[in-house]
This record gives sequence, structure tokens and C-alpha cells, in this order.
Amino acid sequence: MTDTDDTTASTHGTAASSRGAATLADWLAARSDAELTDLLRKRPDLAVPPPATIVVLAGRAEQRASVARAADNLTSLDFGILELLALERADEIAVPRATLQDAVGSRATKKTVDATLDGLRSVGIVWGDKASLRIVPAVVATIPWRVGRSAEPVETLDEPGITAALDGLQSVERDILETLSKSSSIGRTRDAAPGTPPDRPVQRLLAAGLLRWIDDETVELPYQVRQVLRGEAVFDPTSLAAPTVTGRKHKPADINAAAAGEALELVRHCEDVVKALGEIPAPALRAGGLGVRELRRIAKTSGIDENRLSLLVELLSAAGLIASGTPDPAPTSDSGENYWAPTTTVDNWLTAPVARRWHALAAAWLELPRMAWFIGMRDANDKPVAALSEEVRAPSAPRDRQAILGLLAELGSGHSADPAEVSRLLAWRRPRWGARLRVHAVERTLDEAATLGLVARGALSSPGRALLHGGDAEAEMHASLPEPVDHVLVQADLTVVAPGPLTPDLLEQITLVADIESAGAASMYRISEDSVRRALDVGMTAAELHSLFATRSRTPVPQSLSYLIDDVARRHGRLRAGVAASFVRCEDPTLLAEVLASPVAASLALRALAPTVAVSQAPLREVLGELRAAGFAPAGEDSSGALVDLRPRGARVLTRRKAPAGRTPAVATDAQLDAVVRTLRAGDLAASARGSGSIRSDGSRASSAATIALLNAAARERTSVTIGYVDAQGVATHRIVDPVSVGGGQLDAFDPASGAVRRFTLHRITSVARVD
Repeated sequence: MTDTDDTTASTHGTAASSRGAATLADWLAARSDAELTDLLRKRPDLAVPPPATIVVLAGRAEQRASVARAADNLTSLDFGILELLALERADEIAVPRATLQDAVGSRATKKTVDATLDGLRSVGIVWGDKASLRIVPAVVATIPWRVGRSAEPVETLDEPGITAALDGLQSVERDILETLSKSSSIGRTRDAAPGTPPDRPVQRLLAAGLLRWIDDETVELPYQVRQVLRGEAVFDPTSLAAPTVTGRKHKPADINAAAAGEALELVRHCEDVVKALGEIPAPALRAGGLGVRELRRIAKTSGIDENRLSLLVELLSAAGLIASGTPDPAPTSDSGENYWAPTTTVDNWLTAPVARRWHALAAAWLELPRMAWFIGMRDANDKPVAALSEEVRAPSAPRDRQAILGLLAELGSGHSADPAEVSRLLAWRRPRWGARLRVHAVERTLDEAATLGLVARGALSSPGRALLHGGDAEAEMHASLPEPVDHVLVQADLTVVAPGPLTPDLLEQITLVADIESAGAASMYRISEDSVRRALDVGMTAAELHSLFATRSRTPVPQSLSYLIDDVARRHGRLRAGVAASFVRCEDPTLLAEVLASPVAASLALRALAPTVAVSQAPLREVLGELRAAGFAPAGEDSSGALVDLRPRGARVLTRRKAPAGRTPAVATDAQLDAVVRTLRAGDLAASARGSGSIRSDGSRASSAATIALLNAAARERTSVTIGYVDAQGVATHRIVDPVSVGGGQLDAFDPASGAVRRFTLHRITSVARVD
């Protein structure tokens, strides 16, 4: 909107006030610079683009859209005060402060009301002096209940009573209430008239207290009944006091320990998802999501619950660790479509410390504009919502998470709260968010926070508090994680117990020589012939394996494990495969002859070059796989004869670095807001200054020459002029400047608003007048 439009809006938007009362523009003009800066900070939309004058600012402050944005942050107490002022017609006339206090009565103290009014004044919704109050007219429409409702008696039914009454309704009665809950709470019906048969649905609902009688043709759905029907937290809008939150006190150390356990499980499961997608990338849906069938396949492969897996893939995508694209290498059944696969950045994440990996996921969740718990629900076409699809998008999600976790932070360290109480208090604080802060939504959000280790046992953890308030969350999580252990317990059944998180070097060795069976605070691994062969394949020797268990096991190494290592090592590597495309060599001619006589020789097209050497056109990895499947135990080697690690890394998708989704726009700094206020003051001064010899540019040569002549004269005489100017963004302003020089199509003039000499383009100057 241009300044001209804003000025017009303010002319029509400011209501006539009583004798002696100022308009909103006059009231704003009387505010200090610090108060105006605070207003622009709390309502940033008023400063975009920067208003030229206070009149323009007042017009914007009264616009319905801007008032609605400001009302989103008001509490039920704020709306209660605004409702009482609206009933006194404060949008038209000034209301004495004493009249408001009489209407409030004993529901709130004078100190509380004064603090509330100060807060409403600071956002420009209430204005006036201490003795008389006005409100902007547009705020009346933002009150989330019918104006006048809080002045009426409270319904006799409480939440349990409403729920019991709803359970006993017939379908036609329930349909009436559902219709009113999804639209306006006011309904028109002839069945509300006295004398209507009591067996009519509306009459039965009136008798049950589920409808309120307004007049002979009008009924209203009570606010609390509406809340129950919509699944929202129930509170009484007539109460100006916030609902209380009871809870339990836990030891912060216990909370952090539980959170650290969840963080370890989260990181491990994300590793499993990355591995599964790296081995077999998942085809992306045409709309870009991950299909239900593929989600189930990954869940079966990784052993992760589908609901948890839905959250994990959203986290990995938000953190840039998986993406949709063309993977390298391409899947064997490549259809030419996009696939969900790990990105090239995932390798750095996999090798990072646990606390850093956790932080990448937790920070991504806090700013993620999506609701993972939507996945699996039915959309408008009765189809399940797919993971990573557009249906999961929810721009308000980061703001809701901040509100929920922020409330837990207010309770203090170690204090937990029931989700229903959290939902009720948040709904009271932000009644216009009620539909988003339903009990079910709060429960699912807290469940996700618990999965990430931000919340444990219903309380905010120290890492969660640090992440929420901009602290060093990674350091807090590192301190909460149990100290890594440098030993294991080898048992007679060839299982290895890790009594805690292992040190990085020991973890790498154990996961190489054993397969994990169960993970947690204490993990269990199992050693098998295949796992021992895997360790030998990457270059470890039998002596190194014996030394590993002898030095790192706190229990005696069972004899069966020593026999297994020796037996596998004795057979391992007797057969060597290399690149020719591939070759197979063996010091034992009899063993190579056995290979050449087996069916695998034909499938690999093996051809003997010598009694101990054969070659194949198949890739080395395929040769090793086929020979192992046939019961042999070959080892891979490079051109120098050294053993090589041929374990597949998995597919990767190359993606461009982009800003995290859902990041909030940059907030204007105090210096920028101060500059806007200075511009406002300068614009007001220019508008009020009396000028002579005014010249308005019409684009003609005569007007341009007259403009230049007047500016040159002002520069010589060192006098001030007021100019109208349109900048490169098309924003029109008026300001008083002191011309310094004119030439080359430019005006250099001292601008008091910025405190410096500025350059103005002459053809953008629309008017010039001397200041008397």
C-alpha cells in the first residue's frame, strides 16, 4: 500500500471522538520515540514499508488485518478487558477508567487491569490517557467469543457434565451442535419459541444446557460446549484469571539422563534409516512424498515402528540428510523418477559426535513447518497422508512448539505438566489459537519432543531448555550423555554386552566384528562366522581379533570364540579375487579347481590362466558375492595384493545447500526501528511546515527548471525546503532538507531525519516549497 492509500485509510478509519479527545494519530504523535519504537517492534507489519507520517502509521494501526495479527498474541484477560470496553462503546467514545473497573468488579485487581491496559496501549489497540480509554474499532471483531457473553451467567455444566450430556444425544441433536461448532455459534430456528413441543431436538438441547436461548428465533452454542465438540481445552471466558498448572517435581539429573537415553536411541534409529535408504533408495511419489508401501518396507528393514519412522524421515529431510533426487549409484530397477536417498552431507553427520548429530536433528525439528503426526491420517479424499508430502505442511508448527516448550520452561527445572493442563493454559493465553492447541495436538507435540530428548517425564530437559533459549544445547547434551566405556563383556553364547555407550574406536571395532541385537543404555551384539569374516575382509587379522577381545573384555574370552576366529581365519583369504575386470588366485590349485568346477564358474565366466589364477569379466564385488553365496570364503585385494574394504557406502543424492525451511524472517534491529521513527518525525515536521513558493513537478521542462532554480536558491541562501520524494521502491515521503548542491541530475542535501547529507535524484522529486 502506498502512503496515499494509508493516508486515506487513516482519514476514514479514525472515529470521531468526544469533545477534547485526541484522534489515534494525535495520541501516537504524543508518544515518545522509545514508545513508538516499542510499538513497531511488537507490530512489525506497521513498519513495512516505513510510514511517512504519524497519520499513515495510525491508519495502518487501525486496519483490520494488522489488528488481527496483533490480536493473535492477546490473552483471555486482554480480550476480557477489550470486551468490557466494547460494551461501553469505547470504539466510538472515550470510556472513563473508573467505569471499566466497575465492570471488572472483583474478577481482577486494579493493578492487574492497569498492567493489562499498559500492554494493550503498547501495541496500539487501546489508546487514551489514564482517565479515559478508547479502542480501535477493528479489535471488536477479533474477540473469540460473542461480545457480551462474559457478562452473562456461567453455564451450570462443567466439562465432565458436558461430555456426559453429549454422550447421551441422538444423532440429529448431535448434528445440530456439530454444525454450530464448525460455523457461527449463533443459530436461527423457530423451535426456540416458547410453546414449542419439548420433544423437539432444539428444545431438548436447551433443556440439557447444551444450547442457550437468546430470543424466540435465536439460540447460541455455549462457548465451553463448542470447545468440547472441537476437542479444544475447556476454560471459562468469564474468568479473568489464568488456569493453574499442577505438576510433579523431578530431579533434573533424572530428567537429563532419560533425555540422553532418548537422544542415543534417536541417533541410532536415524542411522538405520540412512542405511536402509542408502541400500535401496525409495521411489518418490509424483507429488514428492514417500509412499506408505515404502515407509512400511523401511520400517520392516530397520525394525522401527511406523509412527516413529514417520517422524524420523521428516527430521532427516529437514536436517538435509535425506532428499529426493537422482541417487548415485542409481537403483538397479531405475525408472528414471526421483528417489528418496541420503545426501552427500550425511557422511559427515555419521562421523560426528553423538551430541552434534542430536543437535542437528533437534534444531531442525524446532523450526520445522510441518506436523509429522499428520502422517497416516486421512485427507479430504479419504486417502492416508504420506510422509514428506505437502499435506504435512503446517506453517504455524514452529510457533506452537515454541509456545508449548516455553510454558514448560516457565514451570522451572524438573517440573512436569499434564498435556491437558498445558493445553488449557495455552488456550487461555492465546484463545485465537484454540483450534491449533487442542489437547491431542499438545500430546503429540510433547511425544515428538520426548522422542528427541527435549522433554523427559513430562519436563523440559537441560538440552531442551538451552535449545529453546539460544544456549549451547550441544554442550548440554554432551554433559547429559553417559560417559563412554572402553570395555565390553563377552559371554559364552558369543554375545557381547556393552554396559554403556562405547568409545568411538571401540564402537567401530565391535560393530565390525559383531552384529547388534538390541540397543539402549546397554547394547548387545552377537558374533557369528559372517561377522568375523566381515572384519577379516577389511584387513583385520586373527591375531588382532584375539587381542581385541583379550584387552577389551572384562570377562574371560570363551574358548568357543577363539576357535571360531581361528577357523574362519584359516579358510579366509586362501582364495583371492582382484580386478582384471576381476581375477581369482589361490595358492592351492585343488581349491581353485573346485571353484572352476562349480556352477558359479559359469555364471561368472571364470577362465583359468594358470593352476592358481583365473579371471572373470564380472566386477570384483559381484565375484566376491557369488563366491561367498556358493560357500567359499574369498577375500578382496587390490593391485598390490593388499586387502580392500568393499562394503557398499550406499546411494547418495547431491543437493544444493539451502536455508532451513520454516526459519522466521529477520527481525528489524533497534537501530532500524529508530530510523523509522526519525523518518516519522521528519515527515510530520514537513507536513506541518508552512511553505511559500511551492512548485509541483508535472514532468515538463518548465517545472523541472523551476524546481532546480528553487533548490539552487535555497542552497545559496542556506535555507530549508520541504520536498516530496518517491524512492526506488515507489514509497512517497515528505521531508524538510537543507540543500547543499544541485547538479548532474542529483540534489545533495542535509537530511535531519538521518543526520547526514543524502543524495536525491531530481526526477524523483515531486514537489518543492520554501519553509517559512
